Amino acid sequence: MKILHCLLLIYPIILSAQPAKPVFVADSLDVYINRSLKDWNLPGCAVAIIKDGHIVLTKGYGLRNVEKNLPVDEHSLFMIASNSKAVTGLSLAKLEQEKKLSLDDKVQKWLPWFKLYDPNASNLVTLKDVVTHRIGFETFQGDFCHWATSTTREEVIRRMAVIPPIYQFRDKWGYCNAGYVIAGEVIKKASGLSWEDYIQENYFKPMGMTETKALTRDFEQIPNHCTPYTIYLDKLTRLKIPQIDNLAPAASICSSVSDWAKWLKMILDKGQWNGSQILPEAAINRTMTPVSIRGNFRPPFNTGHFSMYGIGWDIVEYCGRKMVSHTGGADGFVTSVSLIPEERLGIIVFTNSDANAFYQALKWEITDAYLDKPYRNYSAVYLKNNENAAKKDREWYMAVKDSVAKGGLTPIPIAKYAGVYQNTIYGEVVLKTEGKNLRMTMEHHPDQSALLEYMGSDRFLCTYTNPTLGIKVFPFVLKKNKVQSFTLSCADFVEFTNYQFIKKH
Repeated sequence: MKILHCLLLIYPIILSAQPAKPVFVADSLDVYINRSLKDWNLPGCAVAIIKDGHIVLTKGYGLRNVEKNLPVDEHSLFMIASNSKAVTGLSLAKLEQEKKLSLDDKVQKWLPWFKLYDPNASNLVTLKDVVTHRIGFETFQGDFCHWATSTTREEVIRRMAVIPPIYQFRDKWGYCNAGYVIAGEVIKKASGLSWEDYIQENYFKPMGMTETKALTRDFEQIPNHCTPYTIYLDKLTRLKIPQIDNLAPAASICSSVSDWAKWLKMILDKGQWNGSQILPEAAINRTMTPVSIRGNFRPPFNTGHFSMYGIGWDIVEYCGRKMVSHTGGADGFVTSVSLIPEERLGIIVFTNSDANAFYQALKWEITDAYLDKPYRNYSAVYLKNNENAAKKDREWYMAVKDSVAKGGLTPIPIAKYAGVYQNTIYGEVVLKTEGKNLRMTMEHHPDQSALLEYMGSDRFLCTYTNPTLGIKVFPFVLKKNKVQSFTLSCADFVEFTNYQFIKKH
């Protein structure tokens, strides 16, 4: 009887024991991360691991504020950016399970005023189309008009009607943030709650996710928030916190690894949290079912084949397993959230610099450790690629600055370039003289501007005050000594598509 009594006392402890960590995670993770932070000139990061129903790690590394020497911990807030999309997709799927909508509903059923550039596509596009990135837009198309601008959510949606799509409707995958803004408005119509209130009441509040904020407007109000950084002209540079609540259902959630580990654990536990069913399992499965084809998947070392997109999730086959993941990027932040459901494994990596691929390298290193694959030092591999790209960027910048130095005088007086320019999609920008250069202000970027320096051959070098928008070359068109137009571009991080601005006066 005494032996049985002892076994009964021990048995619950055995049941609740955490799974063993692989050697890399148990013995080498701290050294690996701290070394990589230095190699990448990365201020800080935070990591969480969920395995077999347990949150086995939540930890911060480095600094959340370099100037004040403030450390990152597991409760530090990061902007998780496009990792918000899975929350929006799951909300649609949850409402579908509750018979409040169908993902096959036409968008115009919910938003009768909604239009795309092609009238036929306008009539056909469904909720599933807009959240699986198959409406014909090129990746990031239109985002220059919306990212950290003064536009509203309704304006984001209405502007879709004047954007000529690069691809045919449903022909090719093209990542579209605006599609998730549509989803947020439909959630509001179907539930009676705004998108931000819906996710707060249905997920964050019942799960005790008190460190998670739905909107970027609340980010700076939390003392333990991370300052965003980038590498700009070879220097670590502090960035302003972008206000992107007009794209909220696509990108605005801010969280800590401590909180987001709860979210991921709930998903891995088939929608359950502390005995409550937060999400229907069928809703989770719906979002993790492939819809759009992205192409082949070729990981750096191990086997992988196909890359698909579900609803708010990238879906790939990796080492014979289904991996469900997403990344997020905002000014000064890149983040990664990954799950391998059949292994009951979840991995979160948040960083407070957008100039790194370490957030992905670490994800693969931890994944391989749990799949019993050899150690590869992904960070070193990715860093070499990054250094090669940075070298090319540096050479390009030196070349264009040399062109500016040799550019000489503009073919017509600089004052004749000044004036109001208009683009059908964006709106207006204004060019004013600033010495021998031009200063560009933008209608929907009220707190930003750009310096334009002449570099010869009817081209100006544009340096935006917001480093996220980059440094680009603007070609101008002159006819009979009069400026007709110029072509605006920005960093690929924001948008690949160019905009032609016509001079009005």
